[in-house]
Amino acid sequence: MKDKNFNPHRGFVFSKHVPEEISHFDRVFDVFKDLFTHTSGDLEEAFEWLDMLDKEYDIFSDEYTLQDFEEDLKKRGYIKEEDPEEGNTGSGKGKNILTPKLEAALREYALDQIFGKLKKNGAGNHRTNKTGIGDERDGENRSFQYGDDLAAVNMTESLKNAQINNGISDLRLTEEDLIVEETKHKAQMSTVLMIDISHSMILYGEDRITPAKKVAMALVEMIKRKYPKDSIDIIVFGNEAWPIKIKDLPYLKVGPYHTNTVAGLELAMDILRRKRNTNKQIFMITDGKPSCIQLPSGEFYMNSFGLDEKIVNQCLNRAAQARKLKIPITTFMIAQDPYLRQFVEEFTAQNKGKAFLTGLSGLGQMIFEDYEKNRIRRI
Repeated sequence: MKDKNFNPHRGFVFSKHVPEEISHFDRVFDVFKDLFTHTSGDLEEAFEWLDMLDKEYDIFSDEYTLQDFEEDLKKRGYIKEEDPEEGNTGSGKGKNILTPKLEAALREYALDQIFGKLKKNGAGNHRTNKTGIGDERDGENRSFQYGDDLAAVNMTESLKNAQINNGISDLRLTEEDLIVEETKHKAQMSTVLMIDISHSMILYGEDRITPAKKVAMALVEMIKRKYPKDSIDIIVFGNEAWPIKIKDLPYLKVGPYHTNTVAGLELAMDILRRKRNTNKQIFMITDGKPSCIQLPSGEFYMNSFGLDEKIVNQCLNRAAQARKLKIPITTFMIAQDPYLRQFVEEFTAQNKGKAFLTGLSGLGQMIFEDYEKNRIRRI
């Protein structure tokens, strides 16, 4: 295709770059995605927040109103009206609900916010430092060796060798002429992300659950784009632990719970036991000490004061158990209470894992970088 900006007599012609104007919808949509995540997927509350912000910051105008934005969300397939229940005697108009398209947009937005703009690439997986009979071309060539897969033979380079060794007039391709292209093995990673939803995640005037949700959505989107053969499971833990679906992340809320870290670790290990991948890991985002365990009788033993030895010992036992299963645990402690440091250090030592004692600032980037480092499988 001929480049309209290229003149064979004059060379390249450079013109002034005029940035694209952001549409009314796109400008409001970014604000809306933040509000939607903050309200745990409550559309009506998100619209109420937009209305309040508009009164203070003039988000909308006579040219583009809140009603216009709502209609655009429907036209573009981000929300839809729920079908009214059968027998409903009301107006017949169902309430607005989000669609899978909006769920995907929220994950993409979280990814861009936390990890920056990442371009989607091929079937990328975790590279190793071992070459040989692998499943990804490396770009390096070497001489053929007995036992090499013939599918790895580089015919272009092999024919060149044959011409050099035998001449064009007597072109023969022998085993000595064959060149193979090196390959690298690709490892797959299975990850369980544990998210603390105990009451402390919203205490003291600090919203810790919204950043945790954004990190989870961003990590999921990053894995889907860069490492589609990897698996990620999300579990939440309060008094108990249970898995949640990726599509339910925007709706995640904190409950009136204690912190049953033991239940979360047990569920995470149970999920990873069923994975066939060699590389497995647990990421845990929490802001508090373990304060709850479930007794064999089914009753809960709780203690919110200090570090309860009975609870702590069970946590340390699960950390050691994960180590035996070759499952490293990376703990992201998003509170900085000095008395938690000793517990985190003991827990990490039992597992031979890693710990990051930090606030919310930079949480996403740390998780991203740690995931990238852990994906290298040393063989």
